[in-house]
Amino acid sequence: MKKIGILLAALFMAAAAPCHAGNAKIVIATGGIGGVYYYYGTQISEILSKNNVAPTTAIQTAASVDNMLLMRDKTNVSKNTYFFGTVLPDTAYYTFTGKHEKFAEKPAKACIMWMMYPNYLHVVTTDKSGIAKLADLQGKRVSTGAPGSGTEFTALNLLKAAAIDPSKFKKWEKLGAKESDEGLTNGTIDAYIWSGGLPTGSIVELSHTLKRQGLNLAIVPLDDSDPGVVNFKKEFEGLADSMVIPAKVYETAADTPTLAFWNMFMCPESTPEELVYQTVKAVFENLDTLHAAVKAAADTTAENTAKYIGKTAIPFHPGVVRYFKEKGEKGLIR
Repeated sequence: MKKIGILLAALFMAAAAPCHAGNAKIVIATGGIGGVYYYYGTQISEILSKNNVAPTTAIQTAASVDNMLLMRDKTNVSKNTYFFGTVLPDTAYYTFTGKHEKFAEKPAKACIMWMMYPNYLHVVTTDKSGIAKLADLQGKRVSTGAPGSGTEFTALNLLKAAAIDPSKFKKWEKLGAKESDEGLTNGTIDAYIWSGGLPTGSIVELSHTLKRQGLNLAIVPLDDSDPGVVNFKKEFEGLADSMVIPAKVYETAADTPTLAFWNMFMCPESTPEELVYQTVKAVFENLDTLHAAVKAAADTTAENTAKYIGKTAIPFHPGVVRYFKEKGEKGLIR
């Protein structure tokens, strides 16, 4: 009788637990160790595994472009193995449309699962540089970010939209965040472009350093009064959002309008609807766990994803639409 009881209990537990969606396997492509992508993706992996969505692992990668390549080339439908990934929106758009050189012959067929958190575009300078608008960068000494970085990709697209040729800068640097801060501090550059979270710690420190030199940090406003910004938003329709960097963040003279880009969690178009549905359901029913583990994930909310469905250049997966439609019908989101 004892054995029968144990067997019945096991059968009951198996029936009560969510089943793996078609016995699929998921691999989450993230970013470098130490970056938000890596920790975010690792936490999503744990949530999916613990909630029996599918056996899931997270791997370190070179981030956005690498992740789109993995989704495109390593997903194997016949083996029921799917690569998901964390991706910058402009990178996703260029790989999705084939405008990126590595995807010209074979664009990535991918879909959005949800919006993660925003990166804010910073055009950083000082109050004595004479740079008050995007067009003022012409003829100046400017850094557009480290080669191959997400910042560089965004910066060059912004300059193109504003009809600014970086090769005609007085000095064109391609520096990382730390080196850009040093350049502005030492007076070897006049401005630099950076895409990152709010606040970016290195810029907070830069603001303090500049004050000790009798200068004040300034962020160049990027709003719809600037034709370059309008062109950029048109190119990345639904992916670039108008937002504000409050003055208190970097102790600037005033609040600064800018553009923000939502980092996106994506999957191949070929991913089964049920697998995507169960994935999104598990994540959004365990947001407390995600938020507690990753600070930037505070912006991962049902509302922040729902407002973009049907409004982006890259489609949301049908499994996502199904989940959010159900939430809307139940009055859980508007």
